[in-house]
Amino acid sequence: MNQHISSVSEAGTAKTGFSACPHDCPSTCALEIDISGGRIGRVRGSRENSYTAGVICAKVARYAERANHPDRLTQPLRRVGAKGEGRFAPISWDEALDEIADRFRAAAERLGSETVWPYYYAGTMGLVMRDGINRLTHAMGYSRFFSSICVNPAWSGFLAGTGRLAGPDPREMAKSDLVVIWGTNPVATQVNVMTHAIRARKERGARIVVVDVYRSPTMEQADVPVLIRPGTDGALACAIMHVLFRDDLADRAYLAEFSDDSAGFEAHLQDRTPLWAQAITGLPAAEIEALARLIGTTPKTFIRAGYGFTRSRNGAVNMHAVTCIATVAGSWRHEGGGAFHTNGAIFGWNKTMIEGLDLLAGQAGEADDEARVARQARQLDQSRIGEILDGVPEALVGGPPVTAMLIQNTNPVSIAPDQQRVLRGFAREDLFVAVHEQFMTETARMADIVLPATMFTEHDDVYQGGGNQYVLFGPKLVEPPGECRSNHEVIGALAERLGARHPGFAMSPRELVDWTLHHSGHGTVEELEEKRFIDVQPDFETAHYLKGFGWADGRFRLRPQWDTVPFKAPGKFGPHESLPEWPDHWAVIEEANEEFPFRLVTAPARSFLNSSFTETPGSLAREKRPELMIHPDDAEAVGLATGDLVEVTSPRGSTRLHARLFDGLRRGVVVAESIWPNRSHEGGRGINSLTASDPVAPFGGAALHDNRVRLARI
Repeated sequence: MNQHISSVSEAGTAKTGFSACPHDCPSTCALEIDISGGRIGRVRGSRENSYTAGVICAKVARYAERANHPDRLTQPLRRVGAKGEGRFAPISWDEALDEIADRFRAAAERLGSETVWPYYYAGTMGLVMRDGINRLTHAMGYSRFFSSICVNPAWSGFLAGTGRLAGPDPREMAKSDLVVIWGTNPVATQVNVMTHAIRARKERGARIVVVDVYRSPTMEQADVPVLIRPGTDGALACAIMHVLFRDDLADRAYLAEFSDDSAGFEAHLQDRTPLWAQAITGLPAAEIEALARLIGTTPKTFIRAGYGFTRSRNGAVNMHAVTCIATVAGSWRHEGGGAFHTNGAIFGWNKTMIEGLDLLAGQAGEADDEARVARQARQLDQSRIGEILDGVPEALVGGPPVTAMLIQNTNPVSIAPDQQRVLRGFAREDLFVAVHEQFMTETARMADIVLPATMFTEHDDVYQGGGNQYVLFGPKLVEPPGECRSNHEVIGALAERLGARHPGFAMSPRELVDWTLHHSGHGTVEELEEKRFIDVQPDFETAHYLKGFGWADGRFRLRPQWDTVPFKAPGKFGPHESLPEWPDHWAVIEEANEEFPFRLVTAPARSFLNSSFTETPGSLAREKRPELMIHPDDAEAVGLATGDLVEVTSPRGSTRLHARLFDGLRRGVVVAESIWPNRSHEGGRGINSLTASDPVAPFGGAALHDNRVRLARI
């Protein structure tokens, strides 16, 4: 195997490879990986990378458990039993690819090309391996994929104020005097946030505030824990800003220069008092007053806003309200101040060759016929896969039923909302499904053809930080086991069989990385490989919007104009006509009622990442079993004790978990951490049997943490 000296260093027989974590986490850690006998061993965080700073999560440190797992898929398989039964027989790669191509071709001839829906997500965050499936979609005029399940409410809410998806250098947390970690649990989900926040505490005496709906491991480390009810973040933010204006702690000079209508906003907040917010959030008014004063008297306040609190039907409104705090307080002025969510806008990627965007734009010469079809092809909403496969006309956007799918990098039978409907859809006999996977996931068990996939150390790719500012190279370090092939190889082989034309199909992953870097202004693949990662953080004034926010007038929009938010979507979703004029508590959440008296949040677990790592011994040993956290007083009221099996029922379905009494919740709130495989729950119904797929306003998304439920002891 040919190696570039910058990708692997040798000391005797020991080798160290340099890569990037491929998983769906904003940290995108720079990694150092022990290699011996053609297999990976221990994984460490790079100390040379100033954001990773030598620290990675425990599950990735144990990655050898996953890469070298005996249950990895290593050969193509064809289903020989009933759908979902799990009986498969080995076949050759040519047989598998020929059958997929034949079934796709037959489906398109029968119902039109839109009947085929390539479906993917973030099992890898590498640009080549994750997004290359779109090139096949565009070349063939298949139904396009509207990515919605994760970021849409958060990104649209952030953009509503700033007009640009970027913020202060996240390493500035270490230079803050107050770090507010809002609606995320970085101890479990992006440990590097804690690295920099705790550095500020040690070196500057900074205080750490954590706003969340349960006493998470992150809240356990807070100086100021702020425990609220789910979906009420907008109310808390408004009450904080009410106090800032009332007590003359607002930066009125900054507001006059950089915001759109601070006088109108102050008038709107007149009755959004701490007492008003107490009734909504459950947080005592005195704690709201104290938090507001702390923010208002600490210029270097850094708000690190996460994704979790936006996975609610009012999530976009909540995110916008939280970012408004930094504007009212004038925190953006200061190093170590401002509001940060993600840095997507700073990279400036040109993914034309990876995704075949020239086909979509109709600029591909010989492929113009395909481009005309692609421009007209519908976009189907990822989060509504259950409704789509169930044939709901509105979800199908007036087009034909989906009868053929290729699935890469995701496990919708476990992670998609409205799971029972998803299962019914995958059980359809007229639906052909090919799944390209690393393990026999529950989605793979529902497939007709299963293809074995490489892992991140077994192919070349390029990555971008979400929670930081690095572009990172992830080279091929070891050969894959058995017959595993990369996503790019599979897409190229299918393109050849289907007659799809685009230069990207004939390029190697390394060539695609090089083209993309060059056309995005990031140099060459050789330069990136030598450096391992490059820092593309903008200058201070740009990052802090001191040259103006992303709108034409350069002003932060306290009064959002939702129709003009620069978010790419095929339309508006949810009750977007009734979005509030100003930041507020938007009462569209699924409140508890007499039939369903509890509010459920489905939070991430520390040792799993979505449905990944649920197969590794280390993660399973730490998570033990699916559990439901319930306040002791609530447990007593419904007759539950620790360890009891409890049936949890929502308007969509039910599942079973073991009760765990936990006083770090507001009364009436329950929390289930992680996405366990469905089969890990007694009865075989997973946590997403409870969640809904109705889209969040204004640009879609799944309200995975916004559920009313009832509890019953089994």
